[in-house]
Amino acid sequence: MRQLLNTLFVLSEDAYLSVNGENVVISREQKEVARFPLHTLEGILCFSYAGASPALMSACVQRGVDIAFFSPRGQFLARTVGEEHGNVLLRQTQNRVSDDPYQSCRYARGFILGKVYNARWVLERATRDHPQRVPVKTLKTAAAQMAQSLPLIASCEDPAQLLGLEGEAAKLYFGVFDHLVLQQQSDFRFTSRSRRPPLDNINALLSFAYTLLTRDCTAALESAGLDPYIGFMHRPRPGRRSLALDLMEELRAVYADRFVLSCVNRKIITAKHLQKQESGAVLLTDDGRRAFLGAWQSKKQEQITHPFLKEKIPWGLVPYVQALLLARTLRGDLEAYPPFFWK
Repeated sequence: MRQLLNTLFVLSEDAYLSVNGENVVISREQKEVARFPLHTLEGILCFSYAGASPALMSACVQRGVDIAFFSPRGQFLARTVGEEHGNVLLRQTQNRVSDDPYQSCRYARGFILGKVYNARWVLERATRDHPQRVPVKTLKTAAAQMAQSLPLIASCEDPAQLLGLEGEAAKLYFGVFDHLVLQQQSDFRFTSRSRRPPLDNINALLSFAYTLLTRDCTAALESAGLDPYIGFMHRPRPGRRSLALDLMEELRAVYADRFVLSCVNRKIITAKHLQKQESGAVLLTDDGRRAFLGAWQSKKQEQITHPFLKEKIPWGLVPYVQALLLARTLRGDLEAYPPFFWK
């Protein structure tokens, strides 16, 4: 099992990363401000314009430390990729499945089944935990309608119909999502999902959380020997990490959405942490990113019992476990891919 170590977040726009021996060194204005042992890190997320030295990128590749680069505003730019060590036979199978509509649909419905199941239980959990603060009847009605679609998804063999069922469930879920915002409701009102760019505070947080989750799913798939760009539900497209987006679907509601709601309801993030740009886009401020990423790192350390393995693992390892289960299914070790079912 992969060990969950620390993720280093570099947020200063003028920070430059280099390597000295077995340490990553952070400098500003050519002066060292911090250093961290590489062996304690599993990943580095750099939100700096200055970037990193080639020597550091090489050291990270050799040690299996994932390093990803973002703009200071959180837009993903690139990540280091070393020599591929994936099983070529596994990737050949992945390609064949992706090219076969029937087999591809078989895997896609597992991802969507997990997504709808988990989104439904996010609503059910809210009625259980906050019966005096949420419209219980409204949420239960939406959850019941989503539950009715689960058998249809599980038996669906038509890709277009499958996407239609997923779209209907997503409409039900986001139609009541605003009721899950229990604090700061005037500042974090949710009316509809907007992206590229996010146009309000809650969508800005959702988009940033999805970016972080996609990065984790990408690293998980690569560690399992799979190609994150060859998907089953999301069709392959140049520059799009389609399989990472597939894997993320079942984790969106239970991992990213609940995390965003927690940040808002616990006031870890407030309106002062977000800023509206001239273009209309809403983005996190520097302080907002620090608060958000600190909470994200803490979230990854929380222990849960994995529903398939029946073992306790940190939340941060869930994408890696699901990637390994997907690889085992493609190899024929499992009859069907077991989605992550949370309750």
